[in-house]
Amino acid sequence: MARVSNSVIGILNVITLLVSIPVLGAGIWLSTRVGGTDCEKFLERPAMALGAFLIVVSLAGLVGACCGVAWLLWIYLLVMFLLIFVVFCFTVFAFVVTNKGAGEVVSGRGYKEYRLGDYSNWLQKRVNGTKNWAKISSCLHDSKVCRSMQQGNQTIDQFIRHNLSPIQSGCCKPPTECGFAYESPTSWRSENLTASSNPDCPAWSNDPALLCYGCRSCKAGVLANLKSDWKKVAVVNIVFLVLLLLVYSVGCCAFRNSRLAKPQSSSP
Repeated sequence: MARVSNSVIGILNVITLLVSIPVLGAGIWLSTRVGGTDCEKFLERPAMALGAFLIVVSLAGLVGACCGVAWLLWIYLLVMFLLIFVVFCFTVFAFVVTNKGAGEVVSGRGYKEYRLGDYSNWLQKRVNGTKNWAKISSCLHDSKVCRSMQQGNQTIDQFIRHNLSPIQSGCCKPPTECGFAYESPTSWRSENLTASSNPDCPAWSNDPALLCYGCRSCKAGVLANLKSDWKKVAVVNIVFLVLLLLVYSVGCCAFRNSRLAKPQSSSP
């Protein structure tokens, strides 16, 4: 049993070590790449930190299990415990902050529209910050999410039947209640502008570089997309937590075996 637990920990950490090397390499590549986008620069530090962290932890577990070094296994188990705690807290947090907010069905339209006030205060603060939103809007520009809607000539009937993504609905067109006249998916005339109190109505621009990137509906669309992604991540985290608990249990067995083996190796 002792050999089995040590072997399992060793194999798992070899796999983790092999995975961590390309993660670290990707972070280094992003940091040295010339002409990288703001989104890519945003990812470089987390990728490098995650890669370095996985390398250190996997080496500690690998050496501790294969060489019977009890103090390395102790550090490995401590880090694993902290990782389990952090993943658990994040999973609960993700479910809590994404509990509110949903798109509103618009009569006669195939897409939904989104309101910033429908989402949790914590999420609203993340996108209302000037510095944060500058980075997010830069990523939206880089992704060309609105430019993809400009391809092909569509009539208004064709356009309203589309199932637009939350970001396309919130950032690439004005809200329906504004009463703009349709010209193309990203070009609207304001001659039929209704007396709406929605601040997004005067914020709309036909300039491809502006559109509704400064609108509250755009921020709401980003949060709707974020909510969907976080829900998926939270489900994945639950599976990840189960695997971490199994690895932690095997690691505890390997740690106990390494401590029991010490007095045996010193006896004649």
